[in-house]
Amino acid sequence: MKLSIERNTLLKALSHVQSVVERRNTIPILSNVELDADEGRLRLTATDLDLAIVEEVPANVDEAGGTTVPAHTLHDIVRKLPAGAEIALSLAGERLTLTAGRARFQLACLPREDFPTMATGDLPYRFDLAASALKHLIDRTRFAISMEETRYYLNGIYFHVSEDESALLKAVATDGHRLARAQVPMPEGAAAMPGVIVPRKTVLELRKLVEEYDGTIAVALSDTKIRFAFDSAVLTSKLIDGTFPDYERVIPTGNDKRLVVDCHAFAESVDRVATISSEKSRSVKLSLETDKLTLSVTSPEHGTATEELPAEYEGEPMEIGFNARYLLDILEQIEGEKVEARLQNATSPTIMRDPEDDSALYVLMPMRV
Repeated sequence: MKLSIERNTLLKALSHVQSVVERRNTIPILSNVELDADEGRLRLTATDLDLAIVEEVPANVDEAGGTTVPAHTLHDIVRKLPAGAEIALSLAGERLTLTAGRARFQLACLPREDFPTMATGDLPYRFDLAASALKHLIDRTRFAISMEETRYYLNGIYFHVSEDESALLKAVATDGHRLARAQVPMPEGAAAMPGVIVPRKTVLELRKLVEEYDGTIAVALSDTKIRFAFDSAVLTSKLIDGTFPDYERVIPTGNDKRLVVDCHAFAESVDRVATISSEKSRSVKLSLETDKLTLSVTSPEHGTATEELPAEYEGEPMEIGFNARYLLDILEQIEGEKVEARLQNATSPTIMRDPEDDSALYVLMPMRV
């Protein structure tokens, strides 16, 4: 194998594939990225056995061939080379030589034959999804993915199509304290797809690939695997084998009290008063009166804080408490000027949304304060 490639081109591909590779591996070959050079292109592959990414980049290939080298080491070397540098890679035996300008590195390789390939099997459900739509679905929901390994079926985003006439593709994430649901018009061909839970790590890798991409993504899936194909990269992942809870039951329908408040001012105010709350509870109390919202925090160690905000509210005065961090996470998702909250009482879940945008909805459980 012998080739030359521009540094920025290689770095961009390496930054995608190396993040799939775990820092600690009991199987040495899983710490490596597979390089495969052939006719004007270099293909990079990385896997952790649950997730695999393959990316192709243009390269001047003098001699076809391939090997596997430590992913993080190669990424760090390329990252530290000057921008615009021309990198030459050549393989001799079990050593890969990398030269750029006056710098020369030799990396130990492991045989390609040992590199695991991820079998996808048959992927019967296929459709195309605009990158902007996938970005919207991920960005509006990923903050609510659960980190608790015991409830493994909540460790991802649940993608499914609506069962009614609305023809929507929905993404849902919840950790039991808050729930986020985003939706986009259902792509052609997606109607028969089963509901699937895409793992958190896959979601994060997918989001990186979508960041600088604005075309369409070819999605193919079965009950156990899903594949996202971009122009030059393919991400394949196992799905979480579990049943996502019936989240529709959590979304309240009888919340009759409506609060509308300036989103930016509300977020800043919550952040300010929460400074005084204890790290454990992080609770903030909302007191609602006609056209007025008062935020307050009381901490035995640090003291008290209150702040008043003008708000649109008509209804009986009420008090309700929320986790400040969870409240801020939801407010960060809202792009419009206002946020609308639908409340019932101090112990029932609250619905929050952007009044100008009905494609996303959030449910937040209250706290006792």
